[in-house]
Amino acid sequence: MAVLPLRPTPFFANKNRAFWHLQIAGWGGAMVLRAMTTVANEKPLSFLLLVLIATITGFSISLVLSVIYRQLIHRRPLVTWGLTGIALAGAVSVSAFINGWVISLYQVNSEASFAQLFVGVFYIDLTLLGAWSALYYAINFYVQIEEQADQMLRLEAQATSAQLAMLRYQLNPHFLFNTLNSISTLVLLKQTEPANAMLMRLSSFLRHTLINEAGSKVTVQQEVEALKLYLDIELMRFEERLRTEFRIADDAEDALLPSLLLQPLVENAIKYAVSPQEEGARITISAQLVGQRLRVTVSDTGPGLQNRELRPTYPGVVTGAGESTGVGLPNIRDRLTQAYGDEHRFEIRTPPEGGFTVIIEIPYESAKALEPAPVPQPATAAVAAALPDKRPLGTNA
Repeated sequence: MAVLPLRPTPFFANKNRAFWHLQIAGWGGAMVLRAMTTVANEKPLSFLLLVLIATITGFSISLVLSVIYRQLIHRRPLVTWGLTGIALAGAVSVSAFINGWVISLYQVNSEASFAQLFVGVFYIDLTLLGAWSALYYAINFYVQIEEQADQMLRLEAQATSAQLAMLRYQLNPHFLFNTLNSISTLVLLKQTEPANAMLMRLSSFLRHTLINEAGSKVTVQQEVEALKLYLDIELMRFEERLRTEFRIADDAEDALLPSLLLQPLVENAIKYAVSPQEEGARITISAQLVGQRLRVTVSDTGPGLQNRELRPTYPGVVTGAGESTGVGLPNIRDRLTQAYGDEHRFEIRTPPEGGFTVIIEIPYESAKALEPAPVPQPATAAVAAALPDKRPLGTNA
């Protein structure tokens, strides 16, 4: 049996509704408590009428205070608290006057004067309205802090997304320069068919990369497809000198990783392993699951670091020998740090006999597990839910 997904609504999502819920619950609870005290002290049931009148009076005066506090809450602290004290004193005086007058009418034969009744009721009303005022400000300040925290999280997410976009877009100009330079050479040599084929493959590769937004994640299978498009272009340049091998485990195909993460590693291997050697080199790309982590390895059979001039140093990427190396490797490390923090592994191995290997381990995320269930929602409601409500509690819609 299918169960409709439920989306809990935050209590303060609608501040106007939350205000009335708290207002009714608070004064209703105060009335019940005073009524129980009246019954426990064995007072006549007619005294409950006084409790009801006092509750209605406090409820009404607190509504007036909410209008005043709503105008004061965003002012300077000295103005806010000074005017709040004056407004509270006036509200308590009015409430004590009304309740004292009602009690004097109820107790006609009482020896207590109106002034005595006023002072006696004044402290009770001061406690109730003072507590109400404190809760009003406390709840509104809490909601403001939560909104500011949510806004900071959204800004941090936007900044991270922008940085990820910048890091990924740094790769395209370098790749485009090399490819267009090769196409230009073919055109100068009047090899129009290879040049046209390379342009078509470049178009396919760029179309594939533009489908995914910068900072998004793709499956290993999709990343491998993008790599094959890129390698089709490079195969036209190096032909049999470029040999590739893919070892992708079946259970790793739907694992997620940042888009275009492996392309600079393959480009690095082509530049420093395939290009300088007459016999070329073999590039191996493997992906497998190790427990709850995805391990991706890109290795080549090039000279490695035996000839240090082949691999210029770059800050931020440390090999086992303590040297920094690799084109685009700092870019990849920065992207991994932005996406996974300390939950990733980025290791470079350079055996003495030659070769160059980069190992990346990230937390395993399955594309199938992350597919959200469709929840129908009107467009206007979705937009309204996404916008923060900065009005104080009790603001009418």
